[in-house]
Amino acid sequence: MIYLRSAYKALSATASFATLLWTFLLFHAAVVPTSAAENFPLYPCIRANVKFWEDVYSRYSTRQGILHDTEDLSRVYAVIDLVDWEAPDAAQVNSERVKAAKERIHLILTQLGSGRPAVTTEEKRIAALFPRQRHTIFHEASENVRLQIGQKDRFYEGLLRSGKYLAQFRQIFAAHGLPSELVYLPHVESSFNPKAYSKAGASGLWQFTRSTGKEYMTINQLIDERADPYVATQAAAQMLKDNYAALQSWPLALTAYNYGRAGMVRAVREHGSYENIFNSYSQGYFKFASRNFYSEFLAAMRVAKRLSGTPNLPLERPEATTTFRLKEEVPLSRLLASSGLPKAQFLSLNPALLDPVVDGQQAVPKGYLVRVPATKQSIKTVAAQKNKPPTVAPRGARSTATTFPVARYTVRRGDTLASIARKFERSPQDISAANRGKQLSSVQAGDQLTIPGRRQ
Repeated sequence: MIYLRSAYKALSATASFATLLWTFLLFHAAVVPTSAAENFPLYPCIRANVKFWEDVYSRYSTRQGILHDTEDLSRVYAVIDLVDWEAPDAAQVNSERVKAAKERIHLILTQLGSGRPAVTTEEKRIAALFPRQRHTIFHEASENVRLQIGQKDRFYEGLLRSGKYLAQFRQIFAAHGLPSELVYLPHVESSFNPKAYSKAGASGLWQFTRSTGKEYMTINQLIDERADPYVATQAAAQMLKDNYAALQSWPLALTAYNYGRAGMVRAVREHGSYENIFNSYSQGYFKFASRNFYSEFLAAMRVAKRLSGTPNLPLERPEATTTFRLKEEVPLSRLLASSGLPKAQFLSLNPALLDPVVDGQQAVPKGYLVRVPATKQSIKTVAAQKNKPPTVAPRGARSTATTFPVARYTVRRGDTLASIARKFERSPQDISAANRGKQLSSVQAGDQLTIPGRRQ
């Protein structure tokens, strides 16, 4: 009995030690960064898709069109040559070439579906893409032929542009505790072009829509921070972080970047894993683009890493800049004078400023983060701005401050004096007084209005 009690105590001590050791290992496993392969797995179900997108980014140029199956990207039916998109009538010529190729492939698939044996080399090659399949699969495939324009040259240009940004982007993502591989996502979104703009209204290097961008940045009549690569990267990092917190998986979090977080939460609730969603989910706007978004990211990351090892790659160099935040609204002319920069250079560093500010109609608003080159003079200017207290007039004192220059505004269809007042953050009474008492009902399209300046 004594022996058994002693053995039990020894076992209990061993178990306690094992528990502590296991807890220690679990804790440290949670804080040790995981590898790229663990964060961004290449699932068997998407291997063909990733391979397809790697070819799009590294094999085929924008002068080539890839005709493929929308469901199975391993089925590439044809690669057609296109004329230079900058050439006269290029869109029409290319459209005719694509249409003719699609019709030819549709005819071949229809004939194969009708039981007609493959005779030509092209027919045999296409038939071989469907090993041991029933004939009806050819009819289904004939309705799923899609064109993808190659991106090799565009991707390479984006890779060169990325040299200007990647080092600082990595710092931003590291500060958020996020995997550094996420910095490759702009290759998919914009080819690292901060001026990219989509038909759907997505803007900037990270392609935020206006509605989503407002959740993470300032977007109004004076500022659109989607155009600022560094502010937009902070926003993208926070959005991806929020996606991951909701979905606990980087494949899902990245897909949510395209499809929307709420939609992916719903998809997870219905189908569970990423693989199940990829294979089975097709509701709402979850179509080709959303289904392939994670595959595109993996392909872009792989191609970018591979090309980055190219000797003497002429990457754009990062800019040495510094920033300060305005404690009060300031006319652009004063910022230009204090910075000593040409207007074009200042605006290239501050692309979030919109026309009313650029044209001098409105001041650069309070709180705006000004970016200037990191020279000795600019650093002194930044230090002075940061240490400068905001201007506050004594109570009861009469203001002797100058006003911003008045602006001229051409009334557009649908404008009212009230809507114009909101646009320029003035009262209708002030605008009316500045325009000889013009009444709300009398504003007409084409009228020239004087917009009074604000006092500073």
